[in-house]
Formats: sequence, structure tokens, C-alpha cells
Amino acid sequence: MGDYEPSLPVSEKSNPLTCDIDRASAESIVKMLHRCDVQMFQEESEGTYQRLLSDQVVKTLAEVAKRAELILKDPQDSLVVLSGCGTSGRLAFLIAARFNRALRQLKQNPVYSYIIAGGDRALLSSQEAPEDDPKLGMLSLKKVCEGKKRVLFVGISCGLSAPFVAGQLDFCLQHPEVYTPVLIGFNPAHQARDEAMPGCTFTFHSVVQRMQEHANAFLINPAVGPEAISGSSRMKGGSATKILLEVVLSAAQAAAFSRTPVTCNGIVQHIGAHKRTVDVTYSECEGIAALVEAAGRSLQGGGCVCYLGWGSLAVLSLMDASECNPTFGADYEDVRGFISGGYAELNINEGSLTSLGPDFCIAHEDFLHLLLPRLTDKDTVLLIYTHCDDVGDVLKLARRVREKMVNLHAFYHQADGDTSAALQQVSIHQSLFLYIYVSIYRSVYVFFLLQDDINKLCLSTLNITWPAAAMPFCRQNRTLSSVSVPQQWELSTKLVLNAVSTGAHILKGKIYQNHMIDVQVTNSKLYRRATRLLQRLSGRPGPQCEEALLKAIYQVEELTGDIPSCDITTHTHKARSRTKVVPAALVCLLTGCSLVEAESHLKQRPIIREAVEELL
Repeated sequence: MGDYEPSLPVSEKSNPLTCDIDRASAESIVKMLHRCDVQMFQEESEGTYQRLLSDQVVKTLAEVAKRAELILKDPQDSLVVLSGCGTSGRLAFLIAARFNRALRQLKQNPVYSYIIAGGDRALLSSQEAPEDDPKLGMLSLKKVCEGKKRVLFVGISCGLSAPFVAGQLDFCLQHPEVYTPVLIGFNPAHQARDEAMPGCTFTFHSVVQRMQEHANAFLINPAVGPEAISGSSRMKGGSATKILLEVVLSAAQAAAFSRTPVTCNGIVQHIGAHKRTVDVTYSECEGIAALVEAAGRSLQGGGCVCYLGWGSLAVLSLMDASECNPTFGADYEDVRGFISGGYAELNINEGSLTSLGPDFCIAHEDFLHLLLPRLTDKDTVLLIYTHCDDVGDVLKLARRVREKMVNLHAFYHQADGDTSAALQQVSIHQSLFLYIYVSIYRSVYVFFLLQDDINKLCLSTLNITWPAAAMPFCRQNRTLSSVSVPQQWELSTKLVLNAVSTGAHILKGKIYQNHMIDVQVTNSKLYRRATRLLQRLSGRPGPQCEEALLKAIYQVEELTGDIPSCDITTHTHKARSRTKVVPAALVCLLTGCSLVEAESHLKQRPIIREAVEELL
């Protein structure tokens, strides 16, 4: 990995494992994704970058966990803030919400807060422009932490590149008496972006250098290998972010309330549990491939994919759906997510966002009233839940959908518990716990009856079963559990949904080799990524590639007037109203045709390779 495409940061390299993923079948796509995800846990070898299980990374995780432990033990005027852009910010929300919920169950006051560039609307839709504003990042952090005397700040930027996060880290470094800054990313420090940011005298690279020199700042930046789809950090970058945050905060919470000291060995074991989660998930390759195939057929035929979820798994479905628009240039209706309970269950800072438009209507009731009447058999609906959720409610919704269409599928988790063995371990004097175990036994029996009815309504059912010994109890038995839904279920769900949405868009033709060719050029990071991508795929010089990109953005055959001298912000603002700018630019570069010819061929041949081959 160190020598492969040496001019590119690790997070932007193309993965040799997936160079022909755009020609692969659904099952082959899933197998390729599995091999890529396993790379997260590879051991460090001589001459490569530090990895997830490298000694220095583990030691830093332990140190940060101890800082979090201090705040949990003495939370007065203290806060742990998780912040990021896009996927990173969505994960910050998910994890802050879950660990605050665990604290409430322990009769403790919440100490976790989240920040996402663009505010809460960015949890559900792409809000790229705020990512480029370091001052906005600083102001948002300052507002959240007003009046606090001690703050552990965790900024997440997978490529060590987001100006929004750089502004926050710079502010922390200027106020060390209050803030302890932590940066999570997946590039080596020297690959941090070293470009000027609007209104700033510093770069992300200079911020990283200052953090390395600061005794009270922490850099957690293991390399997890190139993404399966080049630059798509929502995938491995997002999964590794979730793993790192959960490892740190779980260790801190156990130390603060269970008298389990933070140790490097404990950190390693927790990471190992996540590795097993990846293995268990992909052991169901055939079932995942069936979902990819169904979703792919829907997108190819002009249909849509709808996720109907419960609990935190529904939050992950909302996240996955929101990422399809900027990643693949998809319409917001192509992949939609809905959550049981709507905004009341989501419980975000800004409350309900339904007034912002139909794409912010996220409750199951919204699906029933707004989408279901328009669905046909060319669309795909996927139910996402666990055996701890209200499976009776799942069955009712499945019946409503099945009345309208046949393309219904289910994906659920359950614990494979030997209930009788568990009962034998309970002392006869522990009548309360005996009652709870009997209740669980009855609920499992009812679950299987209901699940059998759901299976009969669905074209396919993906069931991932987990060893009961590793599972905390369900949300109905909160007194026995510090988390409502196991971390394993969440990570597993993320992997499956990433595979479904990515695989479906691959089958639709949105990927060229293993590159996100139809990416929306809506901020400086994506503008530079698009220029590099065109250069890499066409073999043409950088200036010629940028010229082709600008022609596609401004819809002109020749660049005239002030266009070449405008700054990137002006270009990205213009690009927000355009579609297929990168594919059109690439076709022009590869074939020498005009922009009009390129756009015409792409309308007839949306799969980029086919359009290029036909023109050549």
C-alpha cells in the first residue's frame, strides 16, 4: 500500500482488489467488498503505515479513553464533543446519542454532544458547502461548548482534509486550558491537505503538525487501505471511525462505572470483536448479493430503493440513503430511508425538519402516504430490524407494502441463544432474573411465529444470527443493558447497506473501473478529487483535465471571460445545478468529442465504459 500510487493519499488511492468492480456480478461485488473491509484489520508490516492494531494506535486510543473517563467521573462543566462532515458527522450523531442513552440508563447526566457541518439537515441530505468553512466550524464548536471548563474534542476527517474540522482543531489548540483536541483520520500525517483555506493563515497540514508537537493533543490516524470505490470514505473510513469511537468510549465508560481499568489489551480485544463482526456479516454473502441484485434491477429500471428501519439500524439506513446523492450523483428519490417513530425517535438537536420539504419526511407514516401509492414492482423495499424490535409492527408494515408490490425483502438480526442453558445458570433464588429469562423465552417464541409470516411476504430474507453470549439484552430489558442495540448489529447493518447501495449503483453504471465517476463537484475537496480523477483516467495533463471539468460545469465548448480566473468556490456553486459533469468531461478527454456529443451519448449510454467504447 505504501508504494501503490505514491502520489496519492491512502484515502484517495484506488484499490487493486476492485479494479474491475464495474464489470462484476452482484455476488462478486460483495466478495470484493469483503476483501476490502478485511484490510482494516491487517497487521502493520515493515515499510508500511501504522494500522488499526499498531502499538502506537492502541496506546493513543487508551490515552484518549482515560481522558474521557476523567470527564465521566467528574462531568461538572465538562463535555465530550464529536464532530465531522458528511458521514463522519452522521456517525458523531449516532454514537453521541447512543452513549448518552447509556448514561441515562445508569442514572448519569449526558456528557456527549455532536456537531455536523451544515447542521441537522446534513444528517439526511448532502450539505457540502459548509465543509469548506473553517470559521463556521470554530463558531459551531464555540457555541456548543459555551460555559464549559473542560472539553474533550474529537474531530473526524477521514482524509485529514476538511476545513470545517481544521478550524475547530485550531481553536482547541489556541485554548489548551479548556480543550483537549483529538483528530481521527486515515492518512499519514504528512499526507494531510496542505492547501490554503478561505480566510485562514493555516492549512490542515500545519494544524496536524502543531498537534504532533502538543503534549495535550492526540492524533489517531491508522491506514485502513484504499476504499473499494476510490475516495468513498463513507465505507471503510466510516466503519473504522465507528470502531475507533466505540472502542474509546466503551473503554472509558467501563472504567468509570464498572471499575474496569483502561488497558491496551482491552482495546485490542474490543477491536478484535469488530473484526469478528465483519466476518460474521460477510458469511451471509449470498443473502447480501440477493439484496444487491434486487436494488440494482430497480435502479437500472428507473425505480427506487426504500429502507424501512427500526431503532438505531434505521438511523444507519437514513445515513446510507443520504450518502448516495453526493457519492453517485443520484437523485434523492433513488434511495430513501425511513425510521419508525420519525423525528421523535431520531431526537436531533433541531427537532423535526419536515418543513424543509418532502426529502426530509422520514417517518414510516410519510412512506405510507407519500411513496407507497407511487411504488410498483420495479421498486425495492427493504425492512431492517432486530428480534428486539416490535416485530408485530414489522409484520403490519410488510402486509401494507405487499398489498401494493411484490419486491419486498427483509434484513434482520437475532441472537442465537440457548435459552435452556441460560436458564440452568440462573440460581433458583434469583426469581427476578428467572422471570426475565422466561419472558425472553416467550418473546423469542412469539418472534419466530411473526418472522415466519414476514418470510412468506418477502422475496428474500437476510438473517444474521449472533452468539447470545456476546449480546447484551434487548431494549425491552433496559435494566440489564447499557446499550439498546448491540454495536455488532449496527456495524453489520452499515456493511450490508453500504454493499446494497454501492452494488446497486455499480450495476446501474455509476462506477468507472473502481472510481466514483458521477460524483457531484459541490465543494473544494470534491473539485480537486474530480480533477485528479480525470487526470488519472484519461492520462492527460492536470490543466487540460481542469479545463474539461470547467467546460462541463459551465456548459460551454470554450472557456471565455472570467471563468478561468474564478475561485473554486464559484465553480462548485455553479456545479450544484449540474449533473454528470465528471462523466461528460471524461468522455471528452478520452474521445476528443465535443461536450454536446458527450452529453448526448451519456443520455443514450449511461454506463460510462459503454459510452466511451461506442464513441471510439
